[in-house]
Amino acid sequence: MSNVNNKKRTTVHIYGQHYTIIGAEGPAHVHKVASIVDDKMREIRQQSNSLDAKQLAVLTAVNIVDDYLKLQERVKQLENKKED
Repeated sequence: MSNVNNKKRTTVHIYGQHYTIIGAEGPAHVHKVASIVDDKMREIRQQSNSLDAKQLAVLTAVNIVDDYLKLQERVKQLENKKED
């Protein structure tokens, strides 16, 4: 993402808000990411209606990073298993 000329603008809709994402990835990828974030926010909101938008966003980020770290660990385990 270092070259400004390669960056694309994609507008997405996440939890009732429109965001313009600027980056190297194509629109399909950006929309997929936004859809996952939107789904996770709605899932967390169903579990607790008392959260404000900031709390919901932070809990969504924490949940997504937790999922990411677990997947990273699983990949590492599979790579180690493959080497054996």
